[in-house]
Amino acid sequence: MKKQEYDWVKQTRQILLGQCKQLNEGDFTKELGFGFQSVRDSLIHVAGCYHAWLGSFVLSQTKDPLLTKEVISNMKINDIQLYFEQADVYVDAVFKQFSHKFDDVIERELSWKPGSGIVKKTPHQLLLHSITHEFHHKGQIVAILRLLGYTPNNTDILGLP
Repeated sequence: MKKQEYDWVKQTRQILLGQCKQLNEGDFTKELGFGFQSVRDSLIHVAGCYHAWLGSFVLSQTKDPLLTKEVISNMKINDIQLYFEQADVYVDAVFKQFSHKFDDVIERELSWKPGSGIVKKTPHQLLLHSITHEFHHKGQIVAILRLLGYTPNNTDILGLP
């Protein structure tokens, strides 16, 4: 994976976050019974994946990568933007620190799930997982926006200039 490819991911994310900034609080937090329930909770879940797998598992920079329900319930779109910006810092660090060992297996227990056992994954696998996970949930968020009566912006990488 190349840094340029992740830049495309960030560009499409900014399109979605920009549209989400236009939502009123009721639509932003409305639970529709699928995915991670609301736009807010889905976005936080997506960013949390980067924090957990890259910030915690790969880089060991945080032991508590996931946010509590109380913190989540008080987050606004600008807080979520900052959560993604920290995720981007983790991604940049993975590219820098693991450029020559991108496919070397890391073996450790998940800091956020004590007693879960040893996990064996490469930085490459976990970066790719985090990105595909983001696009999966982005599709759900776009579906939520449609159900709320919005016309989602094009967030496909092929739609980028």
